[in-house]
Amino acid sequence: MVVELQDLRWAIIASQHRSLRQAAERLNIRQSTLSRRLRDLEHRLGAVLFERTNGGTRPTTAGQEFLETARRIIDEMDVAFSRLKTRHRGESGRLTIGVHASLSTGNLRATLIEHRRRFPDVEIHAVDGPSRHLISDLAADAIDIAIIMTGSASWDDSSLPLWSERVIIALPEHHPLSNLKAIPWAKLANERLLLPQRGPGLELQKLLIAKLGCSEPCRILYQDVGLDRLLTLVAAEYGFLLALEGATGATYPGVAYREVHDSDGPTRLNFMACWREASSNPTLGPFLAILRERYPDLSAEPVRG
Repeated sequence: MVVELQDLRWAIIASQHRSLRQAAERLNIRQSTLSRRLRDLEHRLGAVLFERTNGGTRPTTAGQEFLETARRIIDEMDVAFSRLKTRHRGESGRLTIGVHASLSTGNLRATLIEHRRRFPDVEIHAVDGPSRHLISDLAADAIDIAIIMTGSASWDDSSLPLWSERVIIALPEHHPLSNLKAIPWAKLANERLLLPQRGPGLELQKLLIAKLGCSEPCRILYQDVGLDRLLTLVAAEYGFLLALEGATGATYPGVAYREVHDSDGPTRLNFMACWREASSNPTLGPFLAILRERYPDLSAEPVRG
């Protein structure tokens, strides 16, 4: 026995009116068409759903029981269809983002806030790690998009240049170097430096070696803890923390932030988004649209004469 959803909807509408004529007008169909479909439904079910009298049409006891079930079915199907539509448009579901920089402030945090405002039903799952691990996860379809430093890992699929962040030092607020507005790289040569094993630690280590020529005489202490614990170590004068400006939203007692400068000004590192063009996750498209709004890819625009 096959019962179509339209039969259920029409039966529900018929039960809401005192006459088939009124129900047919509501459905914008002929009364004879509605009457025939209801009798066909009753025949397939082997039960009388409606009592038809000169005073109108009303559900029988069996009809009332059937209509209660029909309403539940219709409601559940409407919810399922609505959920499918929103998932297809990327308005609900789950988006996994690989990041290796702090979200306490800055461009990525602002992007995530805007995405949450527009798509509150999309669940964001953030994965931390160095660039090479995130690119590996991306290639393995374990994450949907990676936000990494430009040039920190090789990626041959789709990408979008994004923002840049200044390199900063978190240091004890009473340290003599905190009196400087900016700290030259050379001033760090004899300081004990903390680097996270998670996130951008590896990239910052490479930058440190490039700026000072070698890893010595720097004393590098690697820490496998989050930003709050790293700042605790800084406040306790265990060392300076080399980080990016996205970390400066995390204020911590006894800790000061200063930019690290080259001879021509602040040292900056550029970021890019990487993803698989063949990704089947519909939530990726809206997130990329927000990134493109905020950080248009000028290199992709046609050259105008």
